[in-house]
Amino acid sequence: MRSLVEAMAPDGGTIVARLFRALREGVRSGHLEPGVVLPSSRRAAAALGISRNSVNAAYELLRAEGLVAVDRRRAPVVTRVERLVDPAGAAGEGPALSARGRTQCGDLRTRLYADASGRFRPGAPDEPLFPRDLWARALRRAARTALGPMRAYDDYAGAPALRRALADHLRRERGLVVAPDDVVVTASSQAALSLLAACLCDPGETVLIEEPGYLGARAAFETAALRVAPLPVDEAGADIEAATGRTGARLAYVTPSNQYPLCTRMSLPRRAALIAWARAARAVVVEDDYDGEFHWRGPEAGAMQPLAPDAVVYLGSAAKSLLPALRIGWMVAPRPLASALARAVRNAGCAANVHAQLALAELIESGAWKLHLRRVTRTYETRARLLVEAIRAAAGDRVEVALPPGGLQLSVRMESLADEAAAVAGLGAAGYAVARLSGFSAGEAPVAGLLVSFAEADGPRATAFAAALGRSLGPREGRG
Repeated sequence: MRSLVEAMAPDGGTIVARLFRALREGVRSGHLEPGVVLPSSRRAAAALGISRNSVNAAYELLRAEGLVAVDRRRAPVVTRVERLVDPAGAAGEGPALSARGRTQCGDLRTRLYADASGRFRPGAPDEPLFPRDLWARALRRAARTALGPMRAYDDYAGAPALRRALADHLRRERGLVVAPDDVVVTASSQAALSLLAACLCDPGETVLIEEPGYLGARAAFETAALRVAPLPVDEAGADIEAATGRTGARLAYVTPSNQYPLCTRMSLPRRAALIAWARAARAVVVEDDYDGEFHWRGPEAGAMQPLAPDAVVYLGSAAKSLLPALRIGWMVAPRPLASALARAVRNAGCAANVHAQLALAELIESGAWKLHLRRVTRTYETRARLLVEAIRAAAGDRVEVALPPGGLQLSVRMESLADEAAAVAGLGAAGYAVARLSGFSAGEAPVAGLLVSFAEADGPRATAFAAALGRSLGPREGRG
């Protein structure tokens, strides 16, 4: 047993784990041959200077792996071990991904950034604005709440309190036609997209996605082995009449209130045309209202769902108003579909944490969330204006930038893909995670420019960013 002391490296975990590994290696390497009697737990403990309980625990682990036979009346005996794996053999390449797995594990977003770890990354709220103390108090109260059926495998549609609160909030603030039973809570909008792709379409069927459009939706649909067809977007939003792949399509994904990534609104005639197509084609419109809480320019942008609650599935989340890390999203679907989707949430294992759900429900019901939204909306509007003004002052006519209707990011249009590449490289080197607009396109004529978050853009940061953008584009002279 003395040699075991040397094998039991001091940094190898608990004493039980170290002893178990040392003995297991001795058996598997052949140093402890079948039939060898190991010391009793008393003798081994004395020799190693450890407790008998530790030795017995290690012996029990060996017995569980079939390496020793343990009898209470006798010392453990090494059993015959078949050499199923040659420890000295060459390691294999490991399990291979399936074709669908390669799609699932891919990351379309890598083509967007020079450096995804920097500031001003699209979609990321400003963390210091998160109401930490408010959330902590609500979460503590939620943790002390008796969960009842929610403690196990019931209520996969979401905590009833949150579904009631969301239904009331969405009716008042976004005009939705919704009851609590129409709401399905998920871990994120991305999880909802994956569920909808699997539940509404069969492999090989066609879905429409805005062009340019949100890459998360494309990833969800391609992972489900669906054929993705472009839904062209211009200043009036998605245009179903211009979608050459609309015949036979089962689903259309849109961001009508604040198009991602071009930051435009879908006009009412375009919304009506899309709904008319969906009803005629017996298709579903998926409306992603990803930052519906933040609107400040122009008339209030209502949701599309109230125009056709029978044909539209509405998506929302707490990612922008609070933090993406909370992992809370929701769907509003026609009643029979909502019930089916709740079952799909359980089967897919993408339910949101119940304590986080109850905490959010409390914030909504108490009015605290609405006060928080008002505060951060004013802050984000101010920062959006600061960034637009700073970019115009630093880059002038080399870019086209307008104040978005809301949200957390704005688009900066450029004359060419060469300008875009120079700007992304220069800003990436300066520590900014801006996204290239062309990366959101799958077509042959991508829009050139940047998608830039203004969530962190207070005065000094807006000025510094604009200056870095101006430097990356080079001097004004010689430009048409």
